[in-house]
Amino acid sequence: MTRIALDAMGGDYAPKQIVVGAVEAALGLPDVKIFLVGQEEAIRKVIRGFSKDRRQKCESAIARGLIEIVHAPDEVEMCEVPVEAVRKKKDCSINVAMRLVKDGRADVFVSAGNSGAVATSAILNLGRIPGVKRPAIAMVLPTKSPERPILLLDAGANMDCHPEWLAQFALMGNVYSRMVIGRKEPKVGLLSIGTEDCKGNELTHETYPLIQNLKGVNFAGNIEGHDICGGQIDVAVADGFVGNVVLKTVESVAHAIGGWLKTELKKSFFRKICALMLKGAFGALKKQMDPEVYGGAPLLGVPGAVIITHGNSTHKAIFYAVKAGVAAATNDVSGLIQKAIAEHAEDAKQQ
Repeated sequence: MTRIALDAMGGDYAPKQIVVGAVEAALGLPDVKIFLVGQEEAIRKVIRGFSKDRRQKCESAIARGLIEIVHAPDEVEMCEVPVEAVRKKKDCSINVAMRLVKDGRADVFVSAGNSGAVATSAILNLGRIPGVKRPAIAMVLPTKSPERPILLLDAGANMDCHPEWLAQFALMGNVYSRMVIGRKEPKVGLLSIGTEDCKGNELTHETYPLIQNLKGVNFAGNIEGHDICGGQIDVAVADGFVGNVVLKTVESVAHAIGGWLKTELKKSFFRKICALMLKGAFGALKKQMDPEVYGGAPLLGVPGAVIITHGNSTHKAIFYAVKAGVAAATNDVSGLIQKAIAEHAEDAKQQ
């Protein structure tokens, strides 16, 4: 059984959507137990407010031991400074849930809360995998090939990076892409301003040969921004500043396209009729672009599985984040990352 420590107080729609997602995951995924961590009375108030059917499902899951409420008196707000909040609020829901993983009571941590606070709490409570310089946030993004999403890292944990860190991001991303996303030989690209190895800045120039010499990594060389959604690359490596800008830009463009389509399709009666005829196609497109089905962002480089999902996550996003966490834990992603880092260090000694 995979045990999930779920932060019930994190996110714009907490705790209601988190509790709903927990129930759906506990009943819909095999061999899963969920620790709902947060203010107990707030959680039970949400359960009491459910419709009869949903309340009975939740109560049944609790009675069967599939869900257990763990009280945490404090919470970290999205606007708080991560390091200060995590250090000051020892018993916030993020810290309490993270300690469940640290103490071996849980295998996976999931939160839609303050991502900086989650990363800080993970490093303070769990530490780093031996040999890892810096953990990285990895974000799964859709591409024009629905069966081939891309993993972008770092998506915001490290603003100023050293070349050695980016090389480790490539190693960690390679492991996650293989074991969770299911790519047999992931193609790894270094995000730059041109495909030639002479293009880019000092960071990419120094990083290129380091990734190129990594054993077991299928390095595709430099890639450009348009390759992110092109469907030909499986892992895109960048520093956290660039990665976060790319992530927010891709999300913004997706929302803008949706808005443009709605506006244009409402401009005439004929277009409205055409829109009705294409409703199925639009629905399929919306599903492919839905960030909630991609399982949130794993924090790679720490022991255990830590999944950070969107602050505006609904119950559906929580379900898929739990599912991604189960896959990471079941496939021992952190253990395989540790092995890859150790092998790389050994290779470097022999050179």
